[in-house]
Amino acid sequence: MNVTLIPANEYRRERWKNGLGWTREIVRWPEEAETWDWRLSIAEVDKGGPFSTFHGVERELVLLSGEGMHLHFDDGEKIALLPPHDRHRFAGERVLSAELISGPTQDFNLMWRRDRVHATLLHRPLVGPMLFFAEPGVRWAAHVLSGRAVVKDQLLPLAMEQGDTALIEPHREHGRASRVILEGGGELILVRIADLEET
Repeated sequence: MNVTLIPANEYRRERWKNGLGWTREIVRWPEEAETWDWRLSIAEVDKGGPFSTFHGVERELVLLSGEGMHLHFDDGEKIALLPPHDRHRFAGERVLSAELISGPTQDFNLMWRRDRVHATLLHRPLVGPMLFFAEPGVRWAAHVLSGRAVVKDQLLPLAMEQGDTALIEPHREHGRASRVILEGGGELILVRIADLEET
């Protein structure tokens, strides 16, 4: 398997689609395409207000830091994201605004086009080794929520600090390693991205 380490200090900071806030983009796939199939980022929410809408896209938010927020959807639904790491999945077409509870928040943001891929987000403790096996059409992203981790089964082990992300994907060359070991202590956000025919 092939592993790409994306350190937190290399995330790309850019404006929200609606221009009302900032996000730090971790990765988009495909990188060079005009429209991505899926995207990971960290939203910086400094004040309350409307979220951007994304047609054809599913979203999942995880509170990373701050005292949380209330999500107000235009159909009347209200959702609270509270510490330590509440999360919520919703359709990108839905119109909503955020009300901060007490000061800014940072939020892990997974988005994927529902007609191209399927995504699953997991919040897991890291205690000792965790194995990832090669699956056709499947990629994993591992974000270190807290603690530290080391990616093994590579020519050079990759050390991950809090806030870093590793992209784990099958290697196209025959004979390469068919598994990756992630070892350490702390908490992870794991994202599994699968082509629709592989779900």
